[in-house]
Amino acid sequence: METISQVLFWVANSLLIPDIILLLLLFIRSLLLIGGVYNQYMTKRKNDKQMNRLIKELTPDTIGELKGALPGRDNSLYIRYLRDLLTTPPSPDYSDYLITNFENDAEKDVLSKLLAKMGPVLGLIGTLIAMSPALVGLSTGDIAGMTYNMQVVFATTVVGLVVSAVGLVSLQFKQRWYAKDVNNLDYVARKLNEKNTEA
Repeated sequence: METISQVLFWVANSLLIPDIILLLLLFIRSLLLIGGVYNQYMTKRKNDKQMNRLIKELTPDTIGELKGALPGRDNSLYIRYLRDLLTTPPSPDYSDYLITNFENDAEKDVLSKLLAKMGPVLGLIGTLIAMSPALVGLSTGDIAGMTYNMQVVFATTVVGLVVSAVGLVSLQFKQRWYAKDVNNLDYVARKLNEKNTEA
């Protein structure tokens, strides 16, 4: 039994360095995500400024005006699907298909979810692994060793929670943006189908 415990202890301790490396990589990725979300926010703000009024006041007769107001290139997932919706002959089935595809593509944006879930997991793993040698140091009177291990305990916990916080906050923003985009696409699709029915 003692041999099994020693093997288990050795395996657990060998995971500390990979855990810390993964945490650092996720931390760097979370910093890049902050920049990406800011860029996405600025693009969305610019698009909304151009499009929201036109969509709100959309009638079957002003669809051409909305089409003309689209940015020159697809600067977001929403604009790409809106352009597709406006340039394809209207059909309720195709509109539903397009909106469902938009929702699926929005769900593929998994980085925020990954950070929100993996940050605390890796932080806890680092905490528990480093806690064991800290307790051994405490029992043997090795205060220096215990102090070092306690620093690792707190550092992994804090970094894991920061990574998770960035993931959760960015996920909340993105979900709200995508929900609004789906609503706009659905409204435009209904107006297009209305025009098609009148014709």
